[in-house]
Amino acid sequence: TRERVSSFEAHPGGALNLSLAWTPDGTRLLSAGDGLDPTIREWDTSTWKQVDHPWKGHTCGINAIAIHPAGTLIASASSDNHVRLWRLSDRQTIVIFQHSSIPTCVTFSVDGKHILSGGSDNKIIEWAVPKGLHPKILAIATARHACIIGDLSTAEELLTQEIHTNANNYTSYAHRSYVMARKHAWDHALDDAIKSINIQPSLTGYISKGIALCGKGHVREARIAFDIASMFTNQDPDTNHFLLLIKAIALFNADQHEEAMLLVKELAAACPNADLLGCRVVEAYLRVQLGTAALDGACHDEAADHLTVAVNSSTFSSKNIHKIYEDLTVLFGWDLESLRLTAHRKRCDALLQAGRLQDSAKSYQYYMMDMSDENTIANCLDWSNAFKQECSTLCAADGDAALAASDYDRAIDLYSAAINLNPASDAVFANRSKAKLGKMLWMEALLDAQKVIDLNSLSYLGYNLKHAALHGAQRYDEAIQAFQMMLSKLDNTPDIQTRKLRQQYLRPSEVERAIRQVIDAQIDNAPLRVLDTTTGLLCDREAQISAFKTSIEYKKLLSSTITHPDLHMKYIEEVVMTYLQYAMLSHRWEGKEPLLQDIQGKGVYDSELDPVVGMMKLRSFCKTARDAGYNWAWSDTCCIDKSNNVELQESVNSMFVWYHHSALTTIYLSDVPPSSKSGALAKSAWNTRGWTIQEFIAPKVILFYQNNWTLYLDDHTPNHKESVAIMQELKNATGIDRPAIAAFRPSMSCARDKLHWASTRITTRQEDIAYSLFGIFGVRLPVDYGEKHDKALGRLLQEIVARSGDITSLDWVGKSSEFNSCLPASITSYEAPPCKLPSLFEDEIQSSVSSLRKTVAVDFASNLYTLFRNMSAPRFAAQRLRLPCIAFNVREVRRVRSPTPETHFTYGVKADGLHDLLITTEGTLVQFWPVRPTEQTFLLVRPWDRSLLELPDFVEPSDVGNDTESEDDYGTPPSSPSDNWSSGSLVKHEVVDLGSRALRLLVRLGQPFSAFLLAQQRSGEYKRIASDHDIIGQVNDVLSVGDLIRTVEIL
Repeated sequence: TRERVSSFEAHPGGALNLSLAWTPDGTRLLSAGDGLDPTIREWDTSTWKQVDHPWKGHTCGINAIAIHPAGTLIASASSDNHVRLWRLSDRQTIVIFQHSSIPTCVTFSVDGKHILSGGSDNKIIEWAVPKGLHPKILAIATARHACIIGDLSTAEELLTQEIHTNANNYTSYAHRSYVMARKHAWDHALDDAIKSINIQPSLTGYISKGIALCGKGHVREARIAFDIASMFTNQDPDTNHFLLLIKAIALFNADQHEEAMLLVKELAAACPNADLLGCRVVEAYLRVQLGTAALDGACHDEAADHLTVAVNSSTFSSKNIHKIYEDLTVLFGWDLESLRLTAHRKRCDALLQAGRLQDSAKSYQYYMMDMSDENTIANCLDWSNAFKQECSTLCAADGDAALAASDYDRAIDLYSAAINLNPASDAVFANRSKAKLGKMLWMEALLDAQKVIDLNSLSYLGYNLKHAALHGAQRYDEAIQAFQMMLSKLDNTPDIQTRKLRQQYLRPSEVERAIRQVIDAQIDNAPLRVLDTTTGLLCDREAQISAFKTSIEYKKLLSSTITHPDLHMKYIEEVVMTYLQYAMLSHRWEGKEPLLQDIQGKGVYDSELDPVVGMMKLRSFCKTARDAGYNWAWSDTCCIDKSNNVELQESVNSMFVWYHHSALTTIYLSDVPPSSKSGALAKSAWNTRGWTIQEFIAPKVILFYQNNWTLYLDDHTPNHKESVAIMQELKNATGIDRPAIAAFRPSMSCARDKLHWASTRITTRQEDIAYSLFGIFGVRLPVDYGEKHDKALGRLLQEIVARSGDITSLDWVGKSSEFNSCLPASITSYEAPPCKLPSLFEDEIQSSVSSLRKTVAVDFASNLYTLFRNMSAPRFAAQRLRLPCIAFNVREVRRVRSPTPETHFTYGVKADGLHDLLITTEGTLVQFWPVRPTEQTFLLVRPWDRSLLELPDFVEPSDVGNDTESEDDYGTPPSSPSDNWSSGSLVKHEVVDLGSRALRLLVRLGQPFSAFLLAQQRSGEYKRIASDHDIIGQVNDVLSVGDLIRTVEIL
């Protein structure tokens, strides 16, 4: 009729309307203003009232607007050189295009996929509509907002008014069908859908019918409705795509879950260039629905899996999906805006109920990160607090179980989860610190321990853990400080039970005292002065102790020991011994050796020291000891202050003990070149020196080095005492059996054998040959440099006889000592082997005993045995020897002439009770016989040997070291008989009854024996007359020896 319908002012302030556009359904009119009001305004054509607020965005006048063929998008061209693309449903700008000049017109392509704009530069520019902005199927302008906010009654009322206004409005019937479907009024929804189709078949009509049929459970008919709907999409792929998504949702709501999920997946796979985001949104929402159902049905793992897929979907990378897919809210009431948070929350609950605590805690953290809106946070506060409390409690409990099982990784993860949920629990931090200590993650454990202290400053536990972490990190000073703080907390705690825990620990001062006791005991058996192998400086004992107390080892020992209720003395001893253990040098002096005064206050590594051979040797020795892991080294050249008599005395008397307690003795063979063959050791001059005997038998570990400081024979055995080849060579060179070398124990037994070892050795100072044997015999005697050799040796032998009763040292040939005539003037008198007389076999002894039983009364033999058994031991004091013996009076001494020139003289000797015998000596003897008597009395004596009694053996205590030194520490002495020189080797035979022992004694007394000749002095004492050969005697009548027993005093 071309009549005017309405007239109104579209833009205020005199602004002009530059463009108008109608929506396809005719319900809305859009107007565009000029520069005074650069907005788009929306008008309701039923009332001609403005709808909502103006669309703002442009800054200059809007020259043209166009509507998408589907009626869902608006394009506007402005003098601000921009073309904007708007969404009709929410009036939001979707994208802005920059035109090359002022655009004056704009339109959509027929298929709606492109925008074309023309400008003052006479150019047309083509823009692609962004994918994912599907054309709206639902342009419900009237009731759309009510549907979005869930006000379905208002939406129904508004649509009903439209229908009353125009009964043939098929669109309004379809739209009301959607609203009724939302209200689950399925019959009404289906009725409206059918009316819409009857008025005019359309896409929206068949969609509403499909949704209503699914709601009623008529799935087959619903599929048909959706299939027919596809005929009204004008073959637009975007519309078809969205239609299939709607179909999938409707089928899902009809409990066709598998079919619906398969349809979404197939749709995404078949149309990779279509709206994949839409597929992901629908799949995520349906997954949430499935997860919720599974959670309600207590299928927690299944629920967690569904919800995890939803959360991990890339759907939520866009924050505006609720606006992009607003139609899904209109159609189905979906709350897409809170979908992600809903999925997260339900996933947290599902994982927690499934016992997957760590996953649940992590999911909660992601959930919290997604909540940036304060209102959202406030709305979920109650749930969040309850969840954190429950999950953290369960994580902590499972962490405790893992910690108890030493599964530290799992414990740490669980405690970490609990802490992330509830960071205010000092107990959880404490337990996580313990787990990290178990993993030796010291610094991480320390951080947790500090957190415990921060959270509960009154608790001892944090300091306990801090100590453990610092100890593990080798920060021992700080660890001890933390431990002292812990003790302070325990001492001051008001809780009685907690205070009792104090009994589990020691104070550092208590441990320090115990350590000092061990140090003192260890140092007592160590040299007075040693070299620091690191610095090369000389250190006395106090310097060693000071170095130890500042060392890492000491601090570690202190820090670890204080944590126990009892002193772990064995551990303390091990640490102290390891630190203070030292290496000793065995060598021979040659040329200029560095003395104490030469290196006092200097390091042996100092380049300014005189590089003489001795210094090079000392330096190499220290390096060798250092490389072997020893902190300390000792050499007799520079570690003794020889100008200090007290120190010299102590060093000489203690040297054997020092060598014995050394961790390693390095034996340097300066005359053995590299790559020497076996035998070089035996030929070395080192084997001729007096001091070197104790230097290789006293230590537990020895290593031989050639003159270039490589191992002898390239023998890398850790201990050359365990090297068969080297020990055999040493035995061949010294005559000392391998057992004696490997496990020597100082004692006075077998004195004759030990004196024989030293008989061919030499020392620079003649007295040293005796002093070098002090340690071997386990004696301590004054050192008097300047005394004669025979006096030094005499004092040693006197001590041996006086303390042990061992008289094997009286078995020698040569010249008598001025110290005592029974002792030799020189150690060389022991070079000849001990007198060895043939011994009886056991069957010979038994045969002789049987014969004696026929002629000798057992009582007589027993009395004689008792008489011998009661004889006192030999005593030696003030250079006088009181010797128990069987003494035979000499009645005749006559020289036996020889036709050849004589260097020695032989005398025939007759003595009461003995067979006649010969004595050969270098000197002359007084001759006498009955016709030519002498006033001087001469005796041939047989020193009494208690081994003839065949008494049980006894163990002689060691005389070396402190009172706690065990016999095993020195090994076992070589198993050679003690006093066999006087009666031949004895065959050990256990005899129980006294009578048999007595008869066996008579048999042995009848055998040849080694004797010596005594001459009485005017004072009544005797002196031994030296002989160059052994004197062998044999009794005539063994039954008469009882009358010859006596003790003589020998000068």
